[in-house]
Amino acid sequence: MLEDGLSYPLRGDWIGRVLIGGVLGFLSVLLLPAFVILGYLVRVLETTVEGAEDPPEFEDWGDLLVKGIIGTVITVAYTFVPMLAYGILVFVVIGAGGAIGGDAGAIVGVLGVLLALAFLPVLLLVYYAVPAALTAYAARGEIGAAFDVSLLKPTLLSTEYLVAIFMPLVVTFVLWIATGILAITVVGLLLVPFLQFYGQVAVFRMFGSAFATQSDELDAGSADPAEPIDPTDSTGSV
Repeated sequence: MLEDGLSYPLRGDWIGRVLIGGVLGFLSVLLLPAFVILGYLVRVLETTVEGAEDPPEFEDWGDLLVKGIIGTVITVAYTFVPMLAYGILVFVVIGAGGAIGGDAGAIVGVLGVLLALAFLPVLLLVYYAVPAALTAYAARGEIGAAFDVSLLKPTLLSTEYLVAIFMPLVVTFVLWIATGILAITVVGLLLVPFLQFYGQVAVFRMFGSAFATQSDELDAGSADPAEPIDPTDSTGSV
């Protein structure tokens, strides 16, 4: 999976594709280019699940923009809403501890602090769920698929997806080091958006491959192994 992901962005007419992605990265501060990049990454997920071996081209820009906006909505729903709810919970618990006072209040306050320290695992859970949600949307073409528990659960619990989540962490770490080296010079700094685009495409390829693998297993498992016997078939007669 790692080798496939790293080689994927360089297949086909990769120079033109990476140039476009890098330029959009430069212009992402204008917001609309950032939506287009995310829309392209969603299309990478879509074509990967469909079985394509080469990256998609930058075409049908309106569709890319729409996909990027919907992908942003899904990401915000999976990150901001849980984080806000968790923050409110921590605030309420700590506030309750102060209001109660005494030993009981101190215990409640400590519980609130522990909840605050557990914020990092919550972030990891969000990171784990968002790629699956985006891939489900890309595969079905419906925003509701990103929140379909029955569709997401088998993928989130699969070994393939777990591996696909940790491999991009390695790729991202390497890219951080490379970005730091490039940022030392002005010329290198100009190359950073192109390197980042390459890394994003590689990572999303891995996410899509993991989802596609699990989808194949689900399709295979959906078939009924027990086939009805034709009473007129002589091979089934006693």
